Order: sequence, then C-alpha cells, then structure tokens
Amino acid sequence: MSDLRIDGDRLWRTLMDLAKIGATPKGGLCRLALTDLDKEGRDLFVRWCEEAGCTVTVDEVGNIFARRPGRNADRPAVCMGSHLDTQPTGGRFDGIYGVLAGLEVIRSFNDQGIETDAPIDLIVWTNEEGARFSPPMLGSGVAMGVFTLDHVLDIRDTDGVRLGDELARIGYKGEVPVTGHAMGAYFEAHIEQGPVLEAEDVEIGVVTGAQGQRWYEATVTGRESHAGPTPMRLRRDALAGAAVMMEAVEAIALEVGGDACSTIGRVQVHPDSRNVIPGRVWFTIDLRNPDPDALARMDALLRERLAAIADKRGLTLELTDFWAFPTTPFAPELVGHVRRSVERRGLSHRDIVSGAGHDAVYVARKVPTAMIFIPCENGLSHNEAENIKPEHAASGCAVLADAVLAAAG
Repeated sequence: MSDLRIDGDRLWRTLMDLAKIGATPKGGLCRLALTDLDKEGRDLFVRWCEEAGCTVTVDEVGNIFARRPGRNADRPAVCMGSHLDTQPTGGRFDGIYGVLAGLEVIRSFNDQGIETDAPIDLIVWTNEEGARFSPPMLGSGVAMGVFTLDHVLDIRDTDGVRLGDELARIGYKGEVPVTGHAMGAYFEAHIEQGPVLEAEDVEIGVVTGAQGQRWYEATVTGRESHAGPTPMRLRRDALAGAAVMMEAVEAIALEVGGDACSTIGRVQVHPDSRNVIPGRVWFTIDLRNPDPDALARMDALLRERLAAIADKRGLTLELTDFWAFPTTPFAPELVGHVRRSVERRGLSHRDIVSGAGHDAVYVARKVPTAMIFIPCENGLSHNEAENIKPEHAASGCAVLADAVLAAAG
C-alpha cells in the first residue's frame, strides 16, 4: 500500500486552476452554490473526470457522481467526495481539497494501472456550505433521507430565488433518483479548519467522528421608542436585552468547558435607525459539543438563561430550533484503513474529532464513513486567507488513496 504513488504537483496545479473560478482580490473564493460561478466550477470538474475515463451522472438535487469502474460492477461503490461551493468570503481549499484529492486518486490509479474490485465514485455534494441556501449539507442530506427532495428544491435564498429553479437554470437538475445510489463506503479528505494539527506539528488527523451541533434562531421583541425622551428605566430595549443574551451564549460554552463552542453568527435589528430604541432583534445561535450529554446541558442552559433575561427586562423571546445533528462516530474499519496508511507511510498523526459539519456526517447515518484531515495555516477557514502546504495536500491524498484501495480491493 505504501508504494502507491500520487502526483502532488498535479494535485496542486489542479487546486490552483479551480481556484481561478470565483477568485477574490484577497486570494480567496466566492463561489456560492448554484450561481454561474458554481456552474463553471462544476463544468470544469466534470470535464476533468471524463478525461480521466469516468462516467458522470447527476441526481435530482444536483449531486455529481463520477464513476471509475471496478472488476465487480455488482459491488456498491467505494466513494470519495466533498463540495465545490464556498462561503461569500471563503478559501481555496474548504471542500474543494477533498474533491480534487479524490480526482488525483483516480488519476494516479489510472497512471499505475491499478484495478479495484469495487467501482470507485467521486462525489460533489450540492450546497454543503449553506451560505446561499440554508441549512447546510442539503445535497447529502437529501441523499441520506434527512430532508425530502421537494422540501429542499423549494428552499429560497435571501432574494427569494428557489433552489430547484437555480439547479435547472445552470443545467444541474439531474434525473437520477437522489436516494438510489448504492454506496459501500465513503471517505472524505478535508482541511482541519482549526489550529490543532498545525500547533502540534502533526501531518494527518485521523478523524474518529464529528461533534454534535444545534442551531437556533432567536427573536427578541421589546418596544420601539424615541432615543431622546425615553428614560433608561422605562425602556424595553430589544437590542440591549439581546446583547446580554449573546453574552450568556458565550458564557455557557465557557462554563461547560472542554470542547464546547458557542457562536452568534447573524444579527438583524429593527427598525435599524440611529435614534430609535430597537423594538426587535433577530439573531442566530450555534452550539457544538462532541459529548452528547454536554450538548444537551448546553441546550438546557440556553433555554433557561435566555428566558430569564427576557423576563427580567420585560421582553418577549421566541427561541426556535432551526437545525441539528447528533454526535457522529465514524466506522472503525474505515478509520482503521486511514490509521494503517499513516503508520505505513511514517506520517505524524493523531486522532481528532471534527468540530465542523461535513457531508460525511450525514453520509455516516447510512454508509460506513471516515475522514482525513490535513493542517491549515493558522487554523483559518471560512476566510479568504485560508491556506495549506502542498506537501500536506499530497500526504493527505496519498492516505486517501491507500484507504480507498484497502476498501475497494
């Protein structure tokens, strides 16, 4: 297995070529799901896969499947994948690295005349980021039965544009049934999106699972009034109350400790005028923890403390559950393939739990799954300055190739 070679220079050139589509002045990417730029990136990916001898199909939610045949067409495919869409101020590697590392695996197998018993599929999942159409991970979510197809096709972006209409417009509303793809195993290579591997000077993260997440939307309602004549003691200031709630959200993660995380990502203030006391504030809350009991505790503390703040200040709070997924362990057998590869190749490594959501989390509900992490510079992701080292990209790809070969036979 350790004799299997990948072309790290070719992988890097491919990453840089795709990074030209949607490039931003600061060196990052803006290639939102189902935009013209997303179409351009998808089209280039499809061309590369066809040049590598793959047969390409597209399902009803726009997921792309590029198949390299195996000796036994009756075996479920061993799959690799990730996504090509980005955040509005995203980087060149988030998701994209996993897709193009998979492409390099196929190219390297071709170069070395390697046949596998099972077919190999390389997958691009639709709208992983959730930046344009929310929530995230919609393509893999439909494929794994988390969402219905009709529900996802009818989701609209902030401009009211319907996801299904955009799929058709860019030519990626496929006809293959979205839940009809047989998958025997799934591997996803990804940048860590955090600082641990770099801080510990470790080349590969052997991902044992993903932490649980809970997303909420909070609406705080008070009373709009004039900023001058209204005494402080008589105000029902929705923004002042929401600010205390946001402080409480941060305090909950610090109190629970360990790997607990809490984030406020979006805030909207009404009426958004300089001299009007805000009457309504809407904001998002993101809670994460790899320990399901600790995540449940965070949820309970959130509900209790935000309600108490609202009551004390004479405000109304509406707290809505928006999206969630549980702590997700990955398949020990596939994680073992990854671990054996790094050991045979002499790469430094450590076990790690994913702090971010990935398509692999949904896939793991129905398909044996594993992930491979490589370090990213300063732990930055969802940032135009996101960066990785070419040698780390090559090492992660080599481990991916080994693991896929071990699973595919």
